[in-house]
Amino acid sequence: MAGATTAERGRKRRQQGAGPRPPAGHSPLGRLRPGRPRPLTVGLLVLAALLCGFGLWALYGSDWLRIERVTVHRSGGPQRLTEEQILRAAEVPDGAPMASLDKGAVRDRALERLPRLASVEVVRGWPHGVTLKVTERTAEVLMPADGEGYTEVDADGVAFGTVPEAAEGVPLLELELEENASLRHFGEDRVLREAVSVAGALPAELRERTRVIRVTSYDSITLELADDRVVRWGSAERSEGKAEALAAVMNASPGARYFDVSAPSAPAASGG
Repeated sequence: MAGATTAERGRKRRQQGAGPRPPAGHSPLGRLRPGRPRPLTVGLLVLAALLCGFGLWALYGSDWLRIERVTVHRSGGPQRLTEEQILRAAEVPDGAPMASLDKGAVRDRALERLPRLASVEVVRGWPHGVTLKVTERTAEVLMPADGEGYTEVDADGVAFGTVPEAAEGVPLLELELEENASLRHFGEDRVLREAVSVAGALPAELRERTRVIRVTSYDSITLELADDRVVRWGSAERSEGKAEALAAVMNASPGARYFDVSAPSAPAASGG
């Protein structure tokens, strides 16, 4: 009987080396598929979801963390506004959740409704309190109002209030601007701010003696003092140096009535 052919022997060897075939539908990658979540993992996920839901309820749904009181803290300076005025302007929502408090909206309401306020900081005081830290503007100069009284102007040139009588120690600013190239170039608002900056640069003693700051143009500012002395200041540039020069020339010429510090390196005095 003839032996197996060469082709049969090769086929037999291939079948022996291939090993058993995997059953139909079986994938060699099947063992790489993730298994089912472990009970501990599921429990932790459920617990995290419950804690998150409880936290949201505590912040927004419960009565534990709601606004119950609002206080006003003043950061020095003038105190013309009453606490009631500030609270009414800020309009903090009583009883609202602390977490939902819009601090920016509260601040903006107070500043818009009360121009006298220079700044407002809204601070949460968990669990039930809100504090409004406020600073009022300080009058650097006074300007005659259209009707009666005087308009208060702060160091930034902001007109923020009206008083019936001039405050002692606060200079009166009188704008008598001439229509010229200087005014067209700088504008009235700029000239006003520059004139106010002169008042801020004056030493306390000289400021108290200054009755009027008269302005006719950007570079023509004059101080009228309480003892009828007059100071030609020029522009608001180098005001600190001009204040020092004025103090020096006044000490050197105590009887003079007119001073010129528009060029602070060469101050002058005259009259007597």
